[in-house]
This record gives sequence, structure tokens and C-alpha cells, in this order.
Amino acid sequence: MGVTLIKNGTVVSPTGATPQDVLIDGEVIVAVGAPGYFAATEEGADRVIDATGKYVIPGGVDVHTHMELPFGGTSASDTFESGTIAAAWGGVTTIVDFAVQRAGEDVHAGLAEWHRKADGNCAIDYGFHQIIGGVDEESLKAMSYLVEHEGVSSFKMFMAYPGVFYSDDGQILRAMQQAADCGAMIMMHAENGIAIDVLVAQALARGETDPRYHSYTRPSPLEAEATHRAIVLSHVAGNVPLYIVHMSAGDALEEVAAARHHGRNVFAETCPQYLWLTLEETLAKPGFEGAKWVCSTPVRSKDNDPHWKGLHGHGHQADLWRGLRMNELAVVSTDHCPFCMKDQKELGLGNFAAIPNGIGGVEHRMELIYQGVVAGELSLERWVETCCTTPARMFGMYPRKGIIAPGADADVVVWDPNRRTKIGINDKHHMNMDHSAYEGFVIDGKVDTVLSRGMVVVENDQFHGRTGHGQYIKRGLSQYLV
Repeated sequence: MGVTLIKNGTVVSPTGATPQDVLIDGEVIVAVGAPGYFAATEEGADRVIDATGKYVIPGGVDVHTHMELPFGGTSASDTFESGTIAAAWGGVTTIVDFAVQRAGEDVHAGLAEWHRKADGNCAIDYGFHQIIGGVDEESLKAMSYLVEHEGVSSFKMFMAYPGVFYSDDGQILRAMQQAADCGAMIMMHAENGIAIDVLVAQALARGETDPRYHSYTRPSPLEAEATHRAIVLSHVAGNVPLYIVHMSAGDALEEVAAARHHGRNVFAETCPQYLWLTLEETLAKPGFEGAKWVCSTPVRSKDNDPHWKGLHGHGHQADLWRGLRMNELAVVSTDHCPFCMKDQKELGLGNFAAIPNGIGGVEHRMELIYQGVVAGELSLERWVETCCTTPARMFGMYPRKGIIAPGADADVVVWDPNRRTKIGINDKHHMNMDHSAYEGFVIDGKVDTVLSRGMVVVENDQFHGRTGHGQYIKRGLSQYLV
């Protein structure tokens, strides 16, 4: 890889956008200087990238993906190879995926299986969270071992999916107490799964089988209630760090905002689908087409759920954008869990509850959130903060990841704000899916060049990376804790 100079660009960090040149030696950023500062070095550089008129940002860090996840009688359609290549096309240079343990299974075996899936198959760097689906003495011991020896410092639990991943309040409390002892983060899928199952059964009994009922049977108050309950349990466990995943609803966000106001170690993420898509435009499409957008938590109504009004009388999306501006929502990730319509989503024909839950989005997160900058919802700096820097800090990868600074990995994206990107199955689409959740979206900006640890992996609308380049990242503890 040698020496690479990126010149004439504007480097964007959470604290500002400044004209600067970036010098890379091998896999690491070695210096950042004023424009022209490295003129004497330029002649001897192996590669010079002219970023005139463009932004130079850290590679995106997506801390919520599910490559090859078994779910709903099938498996997510992206492998670690196809999914990480698609991520690179979207300016993402690090993912954190989820190793799986279900009740009765061994945590160590689950992690080993995810290493087997990913090892040698990733085009960008990757780490793992661990799903704890069965809380017992062995899994609790394993949590501490994984933090100390495996670089896995975050554990996901589910208040939804009874019979699959669900944990009751007592099990959650025990896991939170264990996390408090070893400094780990608990990630929570916060929906009241017991109540949801009742609503699902009632809807099916009434013959309400279309995809739209996936959202109707998961109303936002059941997300808010579970979020509140998770926050209370984390407080009882000793203010254990709690991270609410894929937040979709304004009333759930109010619970997080209140907890943060009281000094709790509570954080939350949202995803592009909740910021840009509505039930009316997706799940409610005629026939079975709405199955493309079945995910949990669900895409919400633009007019709010029954009996819920946004904080200022507006919808969930406006509340979520506000939460991002005010840091009530810390991170934007994707919950990338793609399924094809043919032979996968079609498993739920005639029964919305049997549709595999998931949307593919790892390729488009940076683009879609940048469009929020164009629309005036976020600042340029906040775009970088929520998509790059905060995820790296939240999950123990900073300052190696998430920043353009000396000593950081040379994960760099050159972003062209003067060009446009059209998303669609016949346009920009590299995920292993037979449809796009964002078909026809046009972004006022474009991924120009992507470097992963100094290697150019995307340039001139071509992929130049290679499978196996990606390395496993052993993560430390969250850097947001006191």
C-alpha cells in the first residue's frame, strides 16, 4: 500500500469541518496538516488522491448487522463476503455483527461459529457482539470471559420473540448484574413480546394477514413500555450501561431522554428505515409487496400510532430526527438483516407473522443520513459523529476507528457532495437481495473513494478490495462510561 496522500479536501470530524491534507503510511494515518503541508512528500507518495471540493471523513462504523443470521426458517441472504463488500460500497469500513446463543446452547460455541463464518471472508474489518438467548450460570460466566479474553464487550438480549430469544425480567436482571461486574454493555431489543404475541394471534384470528398488520400488532406503546422496563432493570442492576437498539418510536425515545436527564448510563440507536420510511408507503402497499419492509421494531405510521401524539404533536420520524440532533439518540446503525422476496419473505404468504423480519441497508446508511444533512435535519459534523465516531467510542474501538487523526487506522471515505446517487435494484445496489428497500431514492451526494486500512477498496465506481482483507477487531469497553 505504501504512502498515500489525500490532498485539497475538507476533513470532517464531530468538532468541525476544516480544509486539511491527510498522510497515510501503510495501514495507518500518520499525519494531518494544513493544505499543502505535505507538498515535499507528495512527489514520493505511492498514491495521491485529489479531494478538491469533497469531504474527507472517517470510514463508517455500523455496529448492528446480521450477516448469515438464521431466522424465521431461513437465513439472512448476505454472507460476510457479500455483506462486507456491499458495506464498502456504502463507505462503511467496520461492522459489528451478532454471534448467537439460544437457550440450551453454549456461548463459546456460538461465538466460534461466527468466527468460522467471518474468518477470511470479510472485505472490511469486523467485530462481534454476543446474543445471550439463554441465561444460566454458564452463560453468565461466559460473559466475563468474553470481555476479558475475546474482545467482546457487549451482549444483546431480547424482550421480544418468546420461544426464540426472549428473556424474562429476572433473566435480564441477572445478565445486567453480570455486565455491571465486568463493565460490559447490555444491548436491548425493547418490545413487549408477550403482549405482541397476543395481538398477533388476535389479528390472525380475524383474518388480518397482510404485511401491514406486522406494524399494527407491534404498537409503539409496547416499545415504550419495554424501553422503560429495561431502564428500570439497568438502574436496579447498578446503572449498568444499557443501549436500546433500533428505536422507532417517539414515545420510546421519551423514556431514553428522561433516563439520560437523570444521569443514567442509557443510550439508543435508530436506523435509516425509521427516519425515512412510513407504514403507508411500505408495509401498506397492495398485496404482499409490503413484506419487503417487515422488520422489528416495525416501520411506523406517518400519522402516529393510535392514541400517541409526538412530543410536539408531530410524528415519530420528526421525534427521531430531533433526538439525533439533541443526542438523545447517539448512533445510527442499520440492523442489516436482508431477505429476498422469493423463497424467503414469501414464507409469510397468507400470514404476516411468518415473514422473516429484516431489511437490508448496510450499503446505504451513510448516504441516507447524509440526505438528512441536505434536508437540514442534521449538521455535517453530526452526520460523522452518529455514523462514525460515536459508534467507535460506544463499542470500544476508538481512536483506532471513527476519526481522521494520527495513529488511527486509515479507514477513510472521500465523499463528493456535488454528485448524486440513485438507489435501486438496477442502480446502486450491491447487497445480496432481489429488491431494494429504498428503490428510487436519490441522494444529493456520492461515495467517491473508500480506503480500508490504507487499501483503496472503492474508486471510480469500481470495487478494488478483496475478500479476506478484513480483520477481526478485539474491542475494549465503552468509552462513554464514567
